[in-house]
Amino acid sequence: MKTIVETTNIKKVYGDRGQTFTALDNIDFTVREGEFVGIMGPSGAGKSTLLNILATIDKPTSGEILIDGTSILNMSEDQLSAFRRDKLGFIFQDYNLLDTLTVRDNIILPLALAKMDVMEIDRRVYEIADRFGILSILEKYPYEISGGQKQRTAASRAIISNPSLILADEPTGALDSKSATDLLESLQGLSNEEKATILMVTHDAFAASYCQRVLFIKDGNIFTELAKGNTTRKEFFKKILDVLSVLGGGASELI
Repeated sequence: MKTIVETTNIKKVYGDRGQTFTALDNIDFTVREGEFVGIMGPSGAGKSTLLNILATIDKPTSGEILIDGTSILNMSEDQLSAFRRDKLGFIFQDYNLLDTLTVRDNIILPLALAKMDVMEIDRRVYEIADRFGILSILEKYPYEISGGQKQRTAASRAIISNPSLILADEPTGALDSKSATDLLESLQGLSNEEKATILMVTHDAFAASYCQRVLFIKDGNIFTELAKGNTTRKEFFKKILDVLSVLGGGASELI
């Protein structure tokens, strides 16, 4: 199976001289095409730093990162901008939708510069909106819809351009339990049926239980990882909670 993410000896040090802090220390992992992988750990463990580096927002102090076979560390700003547009999709906790655009227009925003055929755009919007259950709200504006609908709109926008990698940062953090479940089931379906590759940072063991694998980070290192394998989601959820209890603090504290 194709490798989408490959990190080698990723290290991130902030500060200089005597005032330094190591946020990530020799992080190595791979993510295959179609995998739905969670990243968990205590506050300050390095989760957000890692996500920002993979998103090309930040750069590591040392190491190597390949995304879809391309090194992302020596690109110019223009190259990085094009790489983000063509290869990455983003889902944020606070949605990042534009209130002046309809749901439909928010979804197609990544294609605005692609000069794609209008009929092809319409086809993609219909398929994605149908998958996420938002066909009936395509002509509404973000202020007219619920939080769950906003996040499903954001997820639709993230995948409209068929990115190599979808990065999700606490995507269920602002959602009620039903909306969170709806979103997670949709993301799981994308992974299983469309071979979408998703990397999700979350503090929520329930959300992580929808993943195929979970990486646990502590003090800038990969502490351990769990694979769901053939276990049920409920069994996987319990295993995740067991690891979190070893890491220290309740699940609600692991933000």
